[in-house]
Amino acid sequence: MKKNLLSIIILALLVVNLVLTSVMMFSVMSTNKKTGAVVSDIASILKLELGEAGEGEAAVPAVSMEDTDVYNIEDEMTIPLTKGADGEEHYALVQVSLSMDTKNKDYKTYSATLDEKVTLIQGEIADVIGKYTADEIQPRTEEIKEEILSNIQEMYDSDFIYKITFSKLFVQ
Repeated sequence: MKKNLLSIIILALLVVNLVLTSVMMFSVMSTNKKTGAVVSDIASILKLELGEAGEGEAAVPAVSMEDTDVYNIEDEMTIPLTKGADGEEHYALVQVSLSMDTKNKDYKTYSATLDEKVTLIQGEIADVIGKYTADEIQPRTEEIKEEILSNIQEMYDSDFIYKITFSKLFVQ
């Protein structure tokens, strides 16, 4: 008799456990669906879908290595930075490379004149980097590259230069 009573109690607890688990599962799943819907709405508002560029971002064109030509600005640039919280003067030592798309319609026109216009490009680089403090350079490297690229593309009124690379970037 004791064994049957114990079996009935275990069976009752098992059924209660099963019911409570299913109730908990349904309540968590509905909350999870609502959270997913909110995140999807926010992402669509901000245009953060995969494969789309956001409003402030430029989509990086897919250029193969064989269609890429690299122009290295030979001179290392020493750029004075904006004074930071410490009040001392800091400098950035930068060497920059420009990646160009050889399939772009403007490549032949503008790539031949890069040597003549290198001082203008260096001026754009110095203007952008000089706006930052020594503490801001490292965490904002990608933002700086995008701003330089945007300024150079605007200067040429073309996107045949599609990427900026810092081959050296030292801040002191």
